[in-house]
Amino acid sequence: MRTLVIDCATAACSVALFDNNGLVAGQYEELGRGHAERLIPMISDLPDKGRARRVVAALGPGSFTGVRVGLATARALAFAWSAQLRSYPSLAMVAAMARARAGAQPVGVAMTGGHGEWFVEGFDSNGRSVRPLASLKPGNAATVTNEVLVAGSQAEALVAERQSGEALTILPDARQFSHLPEHAIVESVTPLYGRAPDARPPGIS
Repeated sequence: MRTLVIDCATAACSVALFDNNGLVAGQYEELGRGHAERLIPMISDLPDKGRARRVVAALGPGSFTGVRVGLATARALAFAWSAQLRSYPSLAMVAAMARARAGAQPVGVAMTGGHGEWFVEGFDSNGRSVRPLASLKPGNAATVTNEVLVAGSQAEALVAERQSGEALTILPDARQFSHLPEHAIVESVTPLYGRAPDARPPGIS
């Protein structure tokens, strides 16, 4: 089965085309902003313009706009191609990439969040979440993250905050999709924003 993977939930924007577990082609760019402008051209540059029987996209958390752009594009392409639509949590991808580099072991993931907070989650050596996703201030994030290996955009900062461990600074990369455990690929395409919305309806505290 050919699979198109889309990941633009963070500062990185990446796409990849797989034939079963083999990478056919892919692109990765650290943009910060401008995901909406780059995503479609990146997909169009893939063989057969990325056409696949399955489309998989990152759920976040991360950039509010990036998450929505990636999922909307995945939905549109899956509909146009009558393809299967699936997704995965961004922090699960970071943990999988870390295990691929450092070996099977527990991984704490720390990613840039909003309002000075970090998104953190803990994974066991098989890639299953053992500490739920949370958005925390740096000090609290360092306190709850007990894994020796910490991966993600805030890995170095977290390791420095708690003064122990090993840091691996990485962002999600669609080209690494084959390292993601099967149980991390889900049917839901509901975005993971990682924290409550800033705006609330009138009358709700």
